[in-house]
Amino acid sequence: MARAGALGGLGAAGLLALLAGCQPEAEAPKLPEYKGPLLQTENVITLISDSARPHIRLTGPLKQQYESGDVLYPKGARVLFYDKTGKLLINTIDANWAKRDNARQLYVLRGNVRVANVPQQQKLNTEELFYDQSKQLIYTDRKIFVRVETPTEVLTGYGLTANQDFSRYSIYKPLGTFTLEEARAQGK
Repeated sequence: MARAGALGGLGAAGLLALLAGCQPEAEAPKLPEYKGPLLQTENVITLISDSARPHIRLTGPLKQQYESGDVLYPKGARVLFYDKTGKLLINTIDANWAKRDNARQLYVLRGNVRVANVPQQQKLNTEELFYDQSKQLIYTDRKIFVRVETPTEVLTGYGLTANQDFSRYSIYKPLGTFTLEEARAQGK
């Protein structure tokens, strides 16, 4: 008889444990969604070619790639554009910071942005520039100050649109044109 009571007590304890185990589980706390880079590379060199000829060479000390396909160059980037043969350097773009928006095929470059057309000896200085890879255009917002230097003159103004190799450009709101000597004398 004592044995039946002990078994009954064990059965009751087991039933209680079983019922307690059937309670809905408390939800695990949600972890914050990770928004940082999926891949990080130092001293990167990216080559874009057409028919096995280098067309664009992009370098940077740090490249961060995100889940969206966007790429960030937080320590700056340098872009070199070559002619169709892939041998002659046509254009360079340097910036302190750059981002490639994958969905729009658009590069955003900021901080001491410098563009140089090597054959024509033309230079552009500005603080922000966009490079539309699909349209092969470089441009700024209309409110961004630009300074263009050619072998003979300096042009200043706000806003600029140019072809990819910076051989043809247009300033939206020109402020002035100076000869190179005048610009140097005025400190511009």
